[in-house]
Amino acid sequence: MARVRFLGPEPVTVPELDSRVVQPDEVVEVPDERFEAYVCQVTNWEPIEEPGAKGSRKSAARPQKED
Repeated sequence: MARVRFLGPEPVTVPELDSRVVQPDEVVEVPDERFEAYVCQVTNWEPIEEPGAKGSRKSAARPQKED
């Protein structure tokens, strides 16, 4: 899931997020495939974490051995 910050001055209800009320300056997770639909509204949303960012990070943990 990608993350965006709401830049508006007043809370807004976002139907796509199960009618969640998003507060000004709140960061929310949005589906990766819908990320561009949010960030293209530059006066309302700011990108925080782009789609796939979490999955592209490598873990420092050693892989588990399978028996």
